Amino acid sequence: LILVIGGDGSLIHAAHHVINDEVPVLGINRGRLGFLTDIRPDELSKIKDILAGKYTLEKRFLLSATVEHHGELLGQNNALNEVAIIPDSVPHMNEFEIYIDDKFVASQHSDGLIVATPTGSTAYALSGGGPILHPQLDAMVIVPMFPHSLSVRPIVIEGNHRITVVITPNNTTTPRLTCDSQAYISTPPGSHITIEKKSQRLHLIHPTDYDYYATLRSKLHWGRKLHYSEE
Repeated sequence: LILVIGGDGSLIHAAHHVINDEVPVLGINRGRLGFLTDIRPDELSKIKDILAGKYTLEKRFLLSATVEHHGELLGQNNALNEVAIIPDSVPHMNEFEIYIDDKFVASQHSDGLIVATPTGSTAYALSGGGPILHPQLDAMVIVPMFPHSLSVRPIVIEGNHRITVVITPNNTTTPRLTCDSQAYISTPPGSHITIEKKSQRLHLIHPTDYDYYATLRSKLHWGRKLHYSEE
């Protein structure tokens, strides 16, 4: 068991070290949001119950991203939240093509692209206008970042599909690929980016009273339950 004290970023950082070992991770929230670190500092007694075997285990799936350029491997990384293609140091419209299982989907002119897991649907992808996916869904969401056409919208696909993004030769700059904002890989024009589900999963521990919808209400400041009398 790995016990992480911090925010969601701290838990994601720790998760990257145990992805291949599937060691269970438990988070104590000392950050701002706490979608993944759901035990508050005033609830430390729950740790005793967890160590006694009273807990809920969730298996969150992860993504693997590989960048190749004319047959040369430029880099590979894993993501719990999202794989994002973003502009270089200077914001610039990028052109790329999207394929799903080798079937052409669309070409886009946009700042970039986010491919998020259900876990990451409440992170970077949410701020980009993507939908919230329940963590038990076997799905990914593709979210364009500031597309040139307003008809380009996010799309949710089944989790076992393979996504390929081709950076077209027309680009005059080199966008970057980032996994959970932890590392950057340059993707020069002509690069092929492959994104697919990893076989390993993150084993996330929750207290037995964990309520995903309560977490959404609390962190996103949704309306509370209305209390009214029925006549």
